[in-house]
Amino acid sequence: MAVKNNNKNKAKVAVQKPAKAPKASKTKESPKAEKNAKSLKPVPDKEQPGATMPEKPAKAGAKKSEPKKEGAESAKPKPNIPSGPVYVEADKSGPKNKIRTVLISQPKPENDKSPYIDLARKYNVKLDFRQFIQVEGVPARDFRQDRVNLSEYNAVILTSRIAIDHYFRMCNEMRYSVPETTKYFCLSESIAYYLQKYVQYRKRKIFYGNQTIADLVDVIKKHREEKFLLPVSDVHREQIVDLLDDLNLQYTKATFYRTVSADLSDFKGKLDYDVVVFFTPAGIQSLFKNFPGFKQGDLRIGAFGAAAVKEAREHGLRVDIAAPTPQAPSMTMALDNYIREVNKR
Repeated sequence: MAVKNNNKNKAKVAVQKPAKAPKASKTKESPKAEKNAKSLKPVPDKEQPGATMPEKPAKAGAKKSEPKKEGAESAKPKPNIPSGPVYVEADKSGPKNKIRTVLISQPKPENDKSPYIDLARKYNVKLDFRQFIQVEGVPARDFRQDRVNLSEYNAVILTSRIAIDHYFRMCNEMRYSVPETTKYFCLSESIAYYLQKYVQYRKRKIFYGNQTIADLVDVIKKHREEKFLLPVSDVHREQIVDLLDDLNLQYTKATFYRTVSADLSDFKGKLDYDVVVFFTPAGIQSLFKNFPGFKQGDLRIGAFGAAAVKEAREHGLRVDIAAPTPQAPSMTMALDNYIREVNKR
């Protein structure tokens, strides 16, 4: 598989390795290739700008064009889509008691090869996993009421592995055979490779970014004539929709699955942990649905992502551990830093 990249934010595509082109002679005007760039398909370079013609002298009495004012507002403002991680900040006013028990609101890993397991061993901490939310697929009979004809869309934007599972589930229930010509636009490389569960990866046109929809803008523009389908949950990120609107694409947003609160009645109304970690706003909502009148007290709350942090604070919670930050881009790193600090006392 060939590897090449002409732009950090340019999406990556999986294809067969192309024949090597003859080396071009170095000139001052030819751009230098980026070192150690990664890509699964060489994307054609942008057209080189032609030589600019010298300006003709203005005729006598001709009216000079006025320069455009800086900062002038465009007819349609572009949505503010961050190209990198949105950093968050934890509260500093919480208790600093030692951490002995941690609850992670995610499914338990299938094996011991997990950074959370390593963290528990490192600090001799009891660590449990329990989902606070669960995903339910929209039945085909309900999906038909939205009048979405899957065969009309030859491009699919996939934001998660769950979206992939429910897209192909729905295709199966609707008895629609996905053609090999379908193009897939994935937010990340890991999401793109998950498609191997359903399609022959090397024979499909698959594009992926670095984690955000902004990474896919350039490649989506090259395929703007396609009709795009965006499988989503009933709770989803509106910034993706804003960007697609801004690009004036032919696309349809369709709900393939729903996020609902899990049943936590076996906890008997009490969370007996030093730390509980959340990853989505829906997880915070499930906390208050399962524990009416919940009071935080000395319980430390961890939250990953700006949306989860915002939801926690809107419910009056103190966020003691937050990620991503410049020092801790992952929740395991944030937990590591926090436990090391409070347990050394």
